[in-house]
Amino acid sequence: MDAIEQNLRIPAAGVDLAADLVVPQPAQSVVLFAHGSGSSRHSPRNTYVAAELRRAGLGTVLVDLLTPAEERTDTVTGEFRFDIGLLAARLTAMVDWLVGHEPTAGAGIGLFGASTGAAAALVTAAARPDSVDAIVSRGGRPDLAGPALGSVRQATLLIVGERDPVVLDLNRRAMQELGGGARIEIVPGATHLFEEPGTLEQVARLARAWFESPGSGR
Repeated sequence: MDAIEQNLRIPAAGVDLAADLVVPQPAQSVVLFAHGSGSSRHSPRNTYVAAELRRAGLGTVLVDLLTPAEERTDTVTGEFRFDIGLLAARLTAMVDWLVGHEPTAGAGIGLFGASTGAAAALVTAAARPDSVDAIVSRGGRPDLAGPALGSVRQATLLIVGERDPVVLDLNRRAMQELGGGARIEIVPGATHLFEEPGTLEQVARLARAWFESPGSGR
């Protein structure tokens, strides 16, 4: 299958964001990744999941939601990683860009968020109900989406490690507030970063099924 591969700098909410786009043509759906705190579009976990989604024929966009200068500051101070409003504004601008970008125009859009990126994905989904089709959270902090949780109408899958009890509890609580069809999947033996053998493969399998058929995941 032919695919368009682009390494881009995309104007979004007043800054230029680095993004890696791989989209089959014609594109049926594309998944936009929002990385978590202290990570980047080069995260080995997100790049692995993205590669598995592409094997299923889905397009992927890995983006840095912080500029290089902001990332350097955040490494020292941590001041940006929990600024969900900032991250969500930029992710929403990315969704709008995908809607108008010729290789992805007309394609369904899914959001894959990790850690704090999951909260940004949920806020974006609530803000763009007609553009975003489904959300997957990996070890996410959906609780940080705040009041936006009740406005999310898209099918949402919350994937959490069995050995990540604090985040698991936060996800269970957040699921009760989500306005759309939501489900939680607990990966046996997995800790927060899904570093245990076979656990990230389970994340990729669950995400692929969810994006292929939102709300079913099977």
